[in-house]
Amino acid sequence: MKNWLQFKPSGMRFPTALLCAFILSLNIAWAQEEKQFNFSVALNSDQFFGFYPTFQGSYGFSDKAALTFYGIHWGGGTGANWGNWTEFGIGANFQAGDGLSINPQIGFLGGNLLSSGTAGPAIFGDGIVPNLTVNLLKEKVEGQFYFGYYAPLRDEAPTTGTTLSYVHYWLNLGFRASQFFSFGAHYEHLINSGGSNVETSTDVYQWLGPYVQFSKPTGGPFARFSFGTDLVEGNDSFFKLTTGFSF
Repeated sequence: MKNWLQFKPSGMRFPTALLCAFILSLNIAWAQEEKQFNFSVALNSDQFFGFYPTFQGSYGFSDKAALTFYGIHWGGGTGANWGNWTEFGIGANFQAGDGLSINPQIGFLGGNLLSSGTAGPAIFGDGIVPNLTVNLLKEKVEGQFYFGYYAPLRDEAPTTGTTLSYVHYWLNLGFRASQFFSFGAHYEHLINSGGSNVETSTDVYQWLGPYVQFSKPTGGPFARFSFGTDLVEGNDSFFKLTTGFSF
């Protein structure tokens, strides 16, 4: 049988050239896919939410816009008491220039924290989370603002129970001493903003303190530690540890 992949001094036979062109096009497409797709995972721990892994990803359609998605496994820590609380969401990220990006998203929850104040069954549709993240990353400055409103989608509370809603936001701003090390300040506030039998909103915590972060200069692993005081009367201090990897 004649070998149709045979090379000859005068050049390649047509099928061989076609195969090589196909492989080359696959490599180009793969390289473009890798450039457009970003993904990161993180392990987080603090004294309120406990241990909670997170992930986030994006697929860029242009230099200015990308589809985003994220997930939070709240059930890994304190959330285990909240019906294995789980959050998943999608949105879009827009580059606003000069190191600034704006990422509105909407998340959906499973569990029982919002729909029944942990008194009812764990369900899909426990709540909905419209949220906004604004990131700043420049040569010497970094920062992030997050705001999310956690509202119940269903009412599964017993007669004497209640649904719950929360406002959660934070702001951090830091100085990039190098591509390896940065430091700054972190402020975070969680408010029980109401519910079916909740008459007034209350502060759950209000954290303020410094942070330090270590990152691989070429991208990949990173670690951040935040700590400080809790401004809510009766509370003491806070600590938050995050380590992860960006692909």
